[in-house]
Amino acid sequence: MLLRDPFTKALHDARRSLLGWALAIVAVGTMYASFWPTMQSPEMAEAMAAYPEGLLEAFNYRDLTSAAGYLGSAVYGLLIPLLVAVLAIAGGTRAVAGDEEAGTLDLVLAHPVGRVRLALHRFAALAVGVVGVVVLLGLAMVALSGAVEFAGVTSAGFAAMTLHLALFGVTFAALAFAVGAATGRRVAALGTAAGVAVLGYLANSVLPQVDGLGWAREVSPFHWYLGGDPLVEGVQPAGALALLGTTAVLVALGTWRFTRRDLAT
Repeated sequence: MLLRDPFTKALHDARRSLLGWALAIVAVGTMYASFWPTMQSPEMAEAMAAYPEGLLEAFNYRDLTSAAGYLGSAVYGLLIPLLVAVLAIAGGTRAVAGDEEAGTLDLVLAHPVGRVRLALHRFAALAVGVVGVVVLLGLAMVALSGAVEFAGVTSAGFAAMTLHLALFGVTFAALAFAVGAATGRRVAALGTAAGVAVLGYLANSVLPQVDGLGWAREVSPFHWYLGGDPLVEGVQPAGALALLGTTAVLVALGTWRFTRRDLAT
């Protein structure tokens, strides 16, 4: 049964999943952030210095000598954005293609709700869920900074990083949503979004180490998200606008295609 609208229904259906993801992402983020004091020991500094520079670059470990560098690398540089991308891609894959492959989309559309409204409301609910999880992580980081001294990182820095991470997650949600809405196939949505995530990560951290491939970083969503060090320098308009613009285009194209094709039964 639909609640008041598809937006409310989508959030209601995802409440347990979002709670689980929020607990997991916040737990992982705070666990890694709480390791910062141990990174300041001479033994740890010596151990990290022994790693090849190329390997550290591949894992986005560019600066582990400062709190901002450590948080930007160990927390926001690798595992957390990948977890947020998985959350977003999973939700985007289900948004339209899930019901269509299950054969229940016709039943949903039998209610007084058009295709455009259904698609946009479901994506809006997905975006709200992703943003909510990321905001909880940001609040946890600010709360943890009272116990663990993150010198050089302010609440404004965490707010900027939270905004960039939220836009990053919503962009991958939009990609999975668009492919699922355009094709009606979860495998296509999942494969495309996962492939872009992997290629985007490689383009930001691995490919630039190869002569002549430095340009690859500029087209990577990971670079739009991390470039310019928002944790220290604040919101980076170019990266934020690239993520926001890509999201808008993907949602528009996916919704347009969804309204113009025969639905699977």
